[in-house]
Amino acid sequence: MRITVVGTGYVGLVTGTCFAESGNTVTCVDHDISKVERLRAGEIPIYEPGLEELVERNTNSGRLSFSTDLAAAIDGTEVAFIAVGTPQCPDGSCDLSAVRAVAKEIGNAMTAPLVVVNKSTVPVGTSRVVQEIISSNTSYSVNVVSNPEFLKEGAAIDDFMKPDRVVIGTDSDTAAALMRELYSPYVRTGKPLLIMEPASAEMTKYAANAMLATKISFINDIARLCEIVGANVSKVRQGMGSDRRIGPHFLFPGVGYGGSCFPKDVRALSALAKEHGTTLDILDAVDAVNDRQKKFLAEKVVERFGEDLSGRVFAIWGLAFKPRTDDMREAPSIVIAEELVRRGATVHGHDPEAITNAREELGDLIEYFEHPYEAVSGASALLLVTEWNEYRRPEFDRLKDLLIEPVVFDGRNIWNAEMTVKHGLEYHGIGSGSSQDGD
Repeated sequence: MRITVVGTGYVGLVTGTCFAESGNTVTCVDHDISKVERLRAGEIPIYEPGLEELVERNTNSGRLSFSTDLAAAIDGTEVAFIAVGTPQCPDGSCDLSAVRAVAKEIGNAMTAPLVVVNKSTVPVGTSRVVQEIISSNTSYSVNVVSNPEFLKEGAAIDDFMKPDRVVIGTDSDTAAALMRELYSPYVRTGKPLLIMEPASAEMTKYAANAMLATKISFINDIARLCEIVGANVSKVRQGMGSDRRIGPHFLFPGVGYGGSCFPKDVRALSALAKEHGTTLDILDAVDAVNDRQKKFLAEKVVERFGEDLSGRVFAIWGLAFKPRTDDMREAPSIVIAEELVRRGATVHGHDPEAITNAREELGDLIEYFEHPYEAVSGASALLLVTEWNEYRRPEFDRLKDLLIEPVVFDGRNIWNAEMTVKHGLEYHGIGSGSSQDGD
């Protein structure tokens, strides 16, 4: 099948590459000339495990190409995906200007009937809007489909190739048949391909992300209460997660969620409700809890070292919002670093992949180190913020020797507190009731 994907961001690049990997001929289009030239040269603008190898293989095979010419790409294509950004507006709603612009451009470029698929995360009703824009700019018939993505950064290739489900929103039998054919290689194991009206498909994306964000904020609220009453949130989590009605996923307490999806989607869904004269009080609370949770580790530092942190150095391990990505969007590390620096501290940062993006986000606010232990040297404490595999089993004796004071703050509860203490370190976790001292 010939496919055009408009947008070479995270979703567009993964989508186009994975379709090409299954034997389709795919053209990824972007107006950014330098970005397209980099992609043609094999340079991947994002870090996603396995993506670089797939892009290289499919580019070399001729199945995957990159272009700035949408009209040329659309000519002869059977299905076009819109995968451009939908950033957050100041009021929390979704900015559809890029989607609207692409829809108009597709309409002007069409030379035959076409199926156009919304892959971008968009509010309910966007499929109808895109349909109207394209139809007003072409004499050819067009079917607009909603096909939300459910990709996890760091595991996007597997998520696309082995999806939990594929959601298709369309009222057209013709479009539904084409989408079934396109996705058939990915649902051979019996995973559901769900056909529904476009509005339900658009809502499914937001509702799913909002539910996952709710679980995270809920367990973070419980973790705070556990510290007050002397309970251990890790044991509480196990007890809760063993209930099949609840399940263990997304019940890991920490420093809050970030990234391009959960914060934006929670706010967009809340804004959509207000636009229609109602409120989603739970989601407003989820967002507020998450904003507060991002400051929690800094609050623990202040509780331990005092309000004035002047002259002290603190090391942060993990700057990206989650492991296996270089994405700094809404990363908790940003809030933590800002809180520490505001109180006079110097912050040393390390991340296996996100240093470049962290420099763009934080500038000279912190100092950056290529080696994790170099970041720790001379620090009053180490803050574990992102649970990269590289940090899971550190040399605790080495940490104790490098730190001015042997204090660690485990913002993801990935270290065994008792083992950490045996190595002479003072341990502070999330929701563990109290700190534990070494020596």
